[in-house]
Amino acid sequence: MTTPILTSTPSPAEMDTGGIGGQPRGLTNLFLTELWERFGYYGMRALLVLFMVAPALRGGLEFNTKAAGLIYGTYTMSVYMLSIPGGFIADNFLGARAAVFWGGIIIACGYFTLAIHSMTAFYTGLVLVACGTGLLKPNISCMVGSLYSREDPRRDAGFSIFYMGINIGAFLAPLLTGWLAQSDAFKEMLRGWGFDPVRSWHWGFGAAGVGMVIGLVVFLIMKHRLAHVGHAPAADVPRPWGRLLGVLAGAGVLFALVRLSDTNPAFSWISYGYVILPILAILWFGTRNDPTLKRMAAIFVFALAAIIFWAIFEQAGSTIQLFGDQLTRTEIFGFKFPSAWFQSVNSIWVITLSPVFAWIWVRLGDRQPSSPMKFTIGLFFLTLSFMVMVPAAKLTADGKVSPLWIVGVFFLQTVGELCLSPVGLSTMTKLAPGNLVGLVMGVWFLAAALGNKLAGVLAGEFTATDAPALAAFFQQQVIWVGVATVALLAIVPWVRKLMGGVR
Repeated sequence: MTTPILTSTPSPAEMDTGGIGGQPRGLTNLFLTELWERFGYYGMRALLVLFMVAPALRGGLEFNTKAAGLIYGTYTMSVYMLSIPGGFIADNFLGARAAVFWGGIIIACGYFTLAIHSMTAFYTGLVLVACGTGLLKPNISCMVGSLYSREDPRRDAGFSIFYMGINIGAFLAPLLTGWLAQSDAFKEMLRGWGFDPVRSWHWGFGAAGVGMVIGLVVFLIMKHRLAHVGHAPAADVPRPWGRLLGVLAGAGVLFALVRLSDTNPAFSWISYGYVILPILAILWFGTRNDPTLKRMAAIFVFALAAIIFWAIFEQAGSTIQLFGDQLTRTEIFGFKFPSAWFQSVNSIWVITLSPVFAWIWVRLGDRQPSSPMKFTIGLFFLTLSFMVMVPAAKLTADGKVSPLWIVGVFFLQTVGELCLSPVGLSTMTKLAPGNLVGLVMGVWFLAAALGNKLAGVLAGEFTATDAPALAAFFQQQVIWVGVATVALLAIVPWVRKLMGGVR
């Protein structure tokens, strides 16, 4: 990896201050594009599990909780797992800008397919959204990193601003899609228009597609701000078709193994590999003499921490969503609201706290905690969040609980998220070898994929009818995440050495 040359004058990247809060101008384009892409993703995600478990008479698929959890986990896993071939395709064939554009088109087609009421359309739509997101998601984050030099002190703050854009979309989406899918008012409107109100779920899915289309329009209108990043490889550079087939085959094998662990109890042990394999990679890369390989060890430490984090955090769309729908009062001061609106709470906290975290990181400068310490803090607050769910679960024995429990859980999770997720994106782009940025971002999203899959598997154990069992379910996860937090804290000094000076 090329070592940046330090100069006494600002680099061209550091001189670009025409964007949000003195950030590069291209950040504004990426901020708005990601906002609308995430509007579509979280708008659909807010409905997905509820749609699957809803009775057929209410327009749902009438799946049991375990089946819905496995499908949810497999879908969200696929969304992130396909980031690896998506990053590879951008690095070696399309370039990041083209990958974002074509990925957005495929995503929009997926949401509009979900708007059709049939089982075939349901699964086809999920596949299209997963494939499109695999192209778009890692590459838009790579372009954010490309806007900065590696020493630019605005870098972490820029990623925090970008992350706030994600959550503006994630906040707005469930409010709209939840109202379209669940509210009696909209169902009455459908009845008045001559449509079947039972099909209201699909209007919510269609709204997610409209959001993605808006994001594509924004991306094209402001494309001149990204003219210096995201280029395709030069035309005379050979295209590695064989390696592409290998990457696709690897993703296919991984998907097949995960599905095998779902469908055949004899292969349930495969899920342990989500943790064991990263540990083996850390030990192998960490004992090499090459500084680049040592940084790869650090990358896998962060990936393992992310797997654990997302396995708990991403139950927001499954376990916490079911808890909110079945065990929580969906009424405030006499106003009844769709249970999907709980999915906006996390984003409210992110929007509120992101500027605070961005200011803190800039204010602290070189005195801010290192990346591994920020990850440790993130896991600590995640542990606290599920500690809150233990007494909340016990109280459900007496009836539905206050929505403030979920508000508190999301506050603690958001603090942890802001210590880990935007910092993780930034750290990956700093640690990655220059010719493998897209692939390393794919590793980061693979960690999210495996964490999402575990979240879906865990959601299958949710029960709304046995309060003590539900409390034990949350308590067990508190123990595991707490152990992981202590372990990461213990190896922070070693991880800092592996990073070779990268903060």
